[in-house]
Amino acid sequence: MKPDELKKVLTDLFQKKLTPAQGLEILKTLPYENLGFARLDHHRHLRSGQPEAIFCEGKSPDQLIIIIRKMIAAKNDILATKLSPEVFKKIKPKLPKKAQYHPTSRTLVIRQKKKSKGVGLIVVVTAGTSDIPVAEEAVVTAELFGSRVETIYDIGVAGIHRLLDNTDRLRKARVVVAVAGMDGALASVVGGLIENPVIAVPTSVGYGASFNGVAALLTMLNTCAQGVATVNIDNGFGAGSMAHKINLLGEPDEPADD
Repeated sequence: MKPDELKKVLTDLFQKKLTPAQGLEILKTLPYENLGFARLDHHRHLRSGQPEAIFCEGKSPDQLIIIIRKMIAAKNDILATKLSPEVFKKIKPKLPKKAQYHPTSRTLVIRQKKKSKGVGLIVVVTAGTSDIPVAEEAVVTAELFGSRVETIYDIGVAGIHRLLDNTDRLRKARVVVAVAGMDGALASVVGGLIENPVIAVPTSVGYGASFNGVAALLTMLNTCAQGVATVNIDNGFGAGSMAHKINLLGEPDEPADD
């Protein structure tokens, strides 16, 4: 439940448009709903400004369907991450028609409200084409939460002129998400070119000595560029979520109610 939705419920109760029993029915799943195998945090949007997301790995198709249906009933936007095409195929017949599966990012989105045009600007960049799936997870996340996102893919340091050609676009962003595997150097270079925050995302892309992303992770953690923060390996969701929070800081404060 979003803050404006809770405010409407309370206003309707005050104005006697809802009975106490009707208000209780709407609010009874706050702050969470116990399903036995999961406790759905319907209250999260009120606390953090972002709804709970579903991490799909390790969950059965039946569990996913139950969770999704409960979240739809609570009027939450649905974001499911790391959803394999095989599992999606099994649950697809039980999903609403408006469900959107993004095979590149392996994400499922079900919007409860019409998509907004998005606020501010986040730019998501990748070192290589192989990093795009993780980058797209960040894109889908930030867009669902309400940010405007642009992408610039395959501009790694092996052909650094490609990155330098896009410096003006990077500088217009409130925050840049830099996604890279291999040596993970992209985030440091971007951080040295712009004044706004950079979120570094190491990916598990690379040859043997990349250790499934550990090499890129260590490079990003050890960056000497200022204003660069690093999330976990392949954590596009975490990067998109943080980028959205930073992006919102650039929005003007809403006027207080009379």
